[in-house]
Amino acid sequence: MPRRRSALTATAGLLTIAALGLAGCASTAEAEPEASAASGTVTIVDNHGEVEVPVNPERVVALDNHVFETLAAWDIPLAAAPKQIMGTDIWPEYTGDEAVLDVGAHFEPNLESIVAAQPELIIGGYRFAESYDQIVKQNPDAAVIEIAPREGEDPNAELTREIEILGQIFDREDEAAELIAAFDDATAAAADAYDGTSTVATLLTSGGEISYIAPVTGRSLGALYPTAGLTPAIEQAAEDTSHGDDISVEAIAAANPDWIIVMDREGAMTDAEGYVPAKELIEGSEALAKVTAVAKGQVVYVDPAFYLTEDLQSYTALYEQLAKAFADAA
Repeated sequence: MPRRRSALTATAGLLTIAALGLAGCASTAEAEPEASAASGTVTIVDNHGEVEVPVNPERVVALDNHVFETLAAWDIPLAAAPKQIMGTDIWPEYTGDEAVLDVGAHFEPNLESIVAAQPELIIGGYRFAESYDQIVKQNPDAAVIEIAPREGEDPNAELTREIEILGQIFDREDEAAELIAAFDDATAAAADAYDGTSTVATLLTSGGEISYIAPVTGRSLGALYPTAGLTPAIEQAAEDTSHGDDISVEAIAAANPDWIIVMDREGAMTDAEGYVPAKELIEGSEALAKVTAVAKGQVVYVDPAFYLTEDLQSYTALYEQLAKAFADAA
């Protein structure tokens, strides 16, 4: 079942990688604001440079999936959003509100709905990065920013940077700091609970198939390896960093991982055609039945909505989940 927003918010009270944490210092300094009390604006550094943004803008369009959870938790209304890639019930305050105009999906966006929303601020990027120039051109009176994690940078420090910038824009810097502290605690807990030697394989399921997510560079779960010091069961560089690489169940079985961590790409999209749950693909496979991770029940299934969110809060919940699983196994 898709994870509802309330589940994320609960875990937030309890993701910038410990091993890569030094980069977070640099990104924090980079995001230092230059506030103008008279104009009610703040200058932030986004993925393109300095941008002057209104503080607490009333009409906001958000296209970056990383920000929905934070905006929802802070009760920030949206004028438009890409409802088709937001799942069915993760953020009902946005997807279920007819007043929030639908920008559609990134592969066929309805950019005119952004114009119709008359935004003061547009948080673009991520899946909508290719539409950036057109969005800027069509919305000359709006501040357009892209703050999604940048390729080649420490992905977890980038998530922290994103939360920090949102805190500056919406005057929620204390709340942003709390989210980051919870993330740091969760990453440390996962690293401490891991035994340092057990081998780990990270996988992605989609369309009834299993793909391999490479350590470090593989989508989302690759970042877990340097954070918690995980030992890879499979040493293979990523070819497709977005959707995982082809791998046979026989190859997984030959690697015999002690732990398997799985991201279900379609878990939050209940209408996905031909959907097969990750649990069925992993534990229902004869070839994997004798793999240590399966035999010992050491398969960690990431929250079904993770593929759609991939935000700081989702990583926080995942590191907490790993910490508990590692501790229970010990």
